[in-house]
Formats: sequence, structure tokens, C-alpha cells
Amino acid sequence: MLDVGDDAPEFELSNQHGETVRRSDFEGQRLVVYFYPRANTDGCTTEARSFDDAKPEFDDRDVHVVGISDDPVDDLADFAAEYDLDFDLLSDEFGEVATLYESYGEKRMFGNTFDGVFRNTYLVGPDGTIEAVYEGVTPEGHAEEVLADLDGAEVAAD
Repeated sequence: MLDVGDDAPEFELSNQHGETVRRSDFEGQRLVVYFYPRANTDGCTTEARSFDDAKPEFDDRDVHVVGISDDPVDDLADFAAEYDLDFDLLSDEFGEVATLYESYGEKRMFGNTFDGVFRNTYLVGPDGTIEAVYEGVTPEGHAEEVLADLDGAEVAAD
């Protein structure tokens, strides 16, 4: 995992609308970058809907949210449309950005081994450095956890 104080790696990915989104687009603002394994699965849907429900609270704090998975843009478009998600979902099909954020690698599930995205979140500060790290996130209540940290006097590693 990247550590608090590290520079957040730059990225340039397509969102669910096929538009290019860069980390540098958010310079001077806080950015939540959350990685999730697969659109339209139970945990990922819970997490995405949680961030979407909390979007007004993030907006009030001038904090943007992006979700990144290795799903193709078309799958992200379907996912966003099905749940009326109002934030950027970014396609990292080959896991290159997730790798930069130490959120991609070998996973085991149901006796199979494969490469995939780990459920991790980073809070990037206005200066482009990592302010908080959340490893192995539990989808339910995670958006509220990030909001609570934003409201605290200190933003620290989890």
C-alpha cells in the first residue's frame, strides 16, 4: 500500500461516458480514489451506492469521488445507469493504475487464482499527496467512514 504522505500516482482513464479523467483534474481539491473488484456484484454495488448516497455530503466538503475497476467502459456505463450513479467510474482494464496504487495483484477465490483489483481506498489531498489509506475495505458503511475521517481534526492511515 502507498503510505500517508506519498505522492498519489497520476492517472488518465476513461469514465462510464467515455470521457477522459485525470488525477490532476482535481488538483487543489480532495479526491477519494476507491478501487473495487467488479461492477454489478453485491459488495461493489453496496459500496458504489453508499458513495452515491453520500455524494451531497462529499460535495459539501468539496471532495470528489472516483471508483476504479478493471471493468470495460461499457460495463461501467451499464452499472452506472442501472443504479443511477452520479460520480465517475473509471475503467482500468489492464490494472495499470490499480498497480500504481498497489491495489492489483493475485487473488484467490473459490479455489481459483487470478489477477484482480483489491478493495482499497485512498484519500488524496489538495496537494496531490495521500492523506488517508484504507486497505481491505468493507463495502457497507465505507463512505460514511471516509466522511467521518474528513470531519475529524486529523486525517490518518486506517
